[in-house]
Amino acid sequence: METIALVGNPNSGKTTLFNALTGANQKTGNYAGVTVSRVSGTLRTPHGNKYELLDLPGCYSLSPNSPDERITRDVLLGDQEGAERPSAVVCVVDASNLERHLYLVTQIVDLGLPIVVALNKVDLAEKQGIRVNVDLLSEELGLPVVPCQANKGKGVVDLKHAIRQPFPHIPNRTWQGDKATEKAIVDLTSELETTGLEQPQAHAIHLLADVAYRTEEQPGIDRGVRQTAMDAADVAIRSGTAPDENISQSRTRRVQEICKMAARRQDTQGLTTSDKIDQILLHPVLGWVFFATSMMVVFWTIFSLAEYPMGWVEAGIDFVKNTVVGGMPEGDVKDLVSDGIIDGVGSVVIFLPQILLLLFFIGLMETTGYMSRAAFLMDNLMSKVGLSGKAFLPLLSSYACAIPGIMATRTMDSAKQRLLTIMIAPWMSCTARLPVYALLIGMLLAGYGAMVQALVLAGLYVLGTSTALLAAWLLAPRVKGSEEQTHFMMELPSYTVPDFKFIFRHLIERAWSFLAKAGTIILGISIILWALKTYPKPEEGTPAASDAGLALEQSYMGQIGHAIEPVVKPLGYDWRTGTALVAAFAAREVFNTSLAISYSVDEEEFEDEDSFLDQLRAKMNAATWEDGTPIYTPLTTMSLLVFFVYALQCLPTTAVVRRETGSWKWALGQLGAMSAFAWLAAFLVFQVGSLFV
Repeated sequence: METIALVGNPNSGKTTLFNALTGANQKTGNYAGVTVSRVSGTLRTPHGNKYELLDLPGCYSLSPNSPDERITRDVLLGDQEGAERPSAVVCVVDASNLERHLYLVTQIVDLGLPIVVALNKVDLAEKQGIRVNVDLLSEELGLPVVPCQANKGKGVVDLKHAIRQPFPHIPNRTWQGDKATEKAIVDLTSELETTGLEQPQAHAIHLLADVAYRTEEQPGIDRGVRQTAMDAADVAIRSGTAPDENISQSRTRRVQEICKMAARRQDTQGLTTSDKIDQILLHPVLGWVFFATSMMVVFWTIFSLAEYPMGWVEAGIDFVKNTVVGGMPEGDVKDLVSDGIIDGVGSVVIFLPQILLLLFFIGLMETTGYMSRAAFLMDNLMSKVGLSGKAFLPLLSSYACAIPGIMATRTMDSAKQRLLTIMIAPWMSCTARLPVYALLIGMLLAGYGAMVQALVLAGLYVLGTSTALLAAWLLAPRVKGSEEQTHFMMELPSYTVPDFKFIFRHLIERAWSFLAKAGTIILGISIILWALKTYPKPEEGTPAASDAGLALEQSYMGQIGHAIEPVVKPLGYDWRTGTALVAAFAAREVFNTSLAISYSVDEEEFEDEDSFLDQLRAKMNAATWEDGTPIYTPLTTMSLLVFFVYALQCLPTTAVVRRETGSWKWALGQLGAMSAFAWLAAFLVFQVGSLFV
């Protein structure tokens, strides 16, 4: 099946058009060796032809500033390892930003591929007083141009008709360089023809137009070809012309000529509606007020409104549990299904409403055009620690749960910025830490009021956030390597009404992805942890047979707790706390449950969570070492709090990091580094504090 590439600037409506052309028939994966998503779907034309439509990452130019843009360039040039060169290109152009978007079209024309231009957002252009002569634009570009409105599905059928078989003829180059540049193109093309390189003229133009392309190692371009290109460029430069500058200027002049002929703005003096809204939303004071208020609403909704659907999910899990295990005989199989599978998977699935609410707001901000404004506002602050403004929302999302926060990094253009954000996202204190914080703060500050406890809780959030930003500042040079710092560039699209069809389609896709992929990994982890806590089973008639705490101590999990006691004892913890820490790798909130089992506190005997926590605190406060000294001193509790602020303690997050980065190296490296940092921080708190107490 032949492949057609879908290309366009960010915010051109490319993804919306992709959905309209392919429907729900889409596949998502990663390009080999990189974290950039590869989204493809099946396109069926009215002529009965079937193609694979490949949605390439949005880019402003084929001279890339990010790995994502590099992927687009390499796929179109046929240089991407493991990806065949597409047979044709559909280039999406925003009619309301014609001049800016046509520059990319002129670059793609030079690649020697059949092209169809989808002139999107024609309705928006008309509202702004822009009239585009489609026939004249098509004539000047030398290729088919189809006006459309992707978010309404208008023009999609016409576009499918334009993608006929055989494909439209390959257009001719639309610009003309000076004599030195043209001679360099001809000479280099002749040289490349002798090397056997496919598409010699397309590579010749790109090698001359992009300094980085001819000076850095590229896939599919050997050293000899690059040297030939550098020699050709040197010849042109000695003639008084830098070929890259001349090609860029020639393209820009040609685009301006085309726009002057094919587009007319009726009211060139008045502000558009988007301009008027931006006067408020990007105002130095009002813009921040609106931004802060919006984020508070998002945050509040995730924490408060999500409680209701989370309750429904919890009730559903209980219903499934009772239905499935209700008729099963007592035994290991019933325990495995009940405690290992349903409770284990359910402890993560219960966060699905928070994830969907968060993704809904992200979709709302993306489709209305506000996401670009939020990133623009935050860019200055985030850039001080080496992060892009686009990292703000994924990090904000991680306060609810690191998993959707990490998944939200897919909205970031730069793969390395995405990786840096993924590495620090788990240090945003997620909701799963709250039950542990509530238990430990209650122990540490039992005699203090709610205000003091709330301030300490806020301090834990500040501690995690400030450390994450510091880590970003330290990691940025290493993650970026030798890549030059690029200026923040994001097109501010015109405001539009939310595209709820697009939002809900993505919610379904993300929900299914979360349940199908993360859920299967979580299932495996849950079963392993259940087995560790269950076996070996105590013999009948022994004290452990009737005491869950003793049974846990004798289990493999308990044995692990005893084995790691030398490791956790310098932090002030005994084997029971160590066991709870190991169990909490499944999910942090399991820490409380494991401690309750160790101290023989049955949660089901209490009417509410507060009574259960009070009883557990009383048992923990009474626990002593063999010499009679208390285990849980204020220093021990502070050490535990600091440990939970910094430790990853969430294998599902590690599984999702593995999926998003495409590498166990990053996932396990993050788990190991954060665990080591948490241990060191807790060690310093306990040992240094012991010198003064």
